[in-house]
Amino acid sequence: MLEGLSDSLTNTMKKLAGMSVIDKKTIKEINKDIQKALIQSDVNIKVVFALSKKIEKRALEEELPKGLSPKEHVMRIVYQELVNLIGEKPEKLEITHKPYIIMMLGLQGSGKTTTTAKLARHLKKKGYKSAIICTDTWRPAAYEQLKQLTEPLDVPVFGDPENKDAIDLAKKGLEQCESKYDVILVDTAGRHKEEQELLDEMSQLSQVVKPDEVILVIDGTIGQQARSQAETFKQTTDIGSIIVSKLDGSAKGGGALSAVAEIRAPIKFIGT
Repeated sequence: MLEGLSDSLTNTMKKLAGMSVIDKKTIKEINKDIQKALIQSDVNIKVVFALSKKIEKRALEEELPKGLSPKEHVMRIVYQELVNLIGEKPEKLEITHKPYIIMMLGLQGSGKTTTTAKLARHLKKKGYKSAIICTDTWRPAAYEQLKQLTEPLDVPVFGDPENKDAIDLAKKGLEQCESKYDVILVDTAGRHKEEQELLDEMSQLSQVVKPDEVILVIDGTIGQQARSQAETFKQTTDIGSIIVSKLDGSAKGGGALSAVAEIRAPIKFIGT
């Protein structure tokens, strides 16, 4: 993930380390290099300019700390702001009590259903007994796909292809699962920020399910759109963490960073 961005930022820091003079001109030059690296990796332009503005303001206005050279001070500022953007340490999925209810959200075609099955496999390897509730009443064969993906895992899927009421499916699924499983994964319909009916349904599902954690699945290839889509999800329900899917092939992954910056939620898993 983001190998190109990592290489570009490393080269920028090496360039900064080799500079003999640190002034307004060199700070702007370094900022342009950072902007270029981030934009080429599909990080949202608004996120990029907000980040570079913070770096420039701090580098030009902050008092030089004792014991640091101007060069070291600027390098520390760049590091701190990048860490603030993506997080310093990886965060794990913590199952704090049982049943732990996780609601899965994502755009249409984001790989959310496949990711839900992969997460069930991960939980099984960790020793947790999990079940999946399918509330996707919009996509044809959503229930059948989940059944097919989870059959080899021996993870039960609760749903009814004939029932087109997602709220009712969630209620009935919880009634069947709550006392039997350590973790309950609620797979929802993929949605788009322009589909208000689906967004309203997502909000209602959240109120009924009362999830312990809401996970947003972001397509690693989505690019510049990721920030605005994440913003819409955030306005509808509280997002606790992110899983980035489809990080193979030509995926640059910058859109995932834009989503993180927008909703301030950590990336807990990446997948292909």
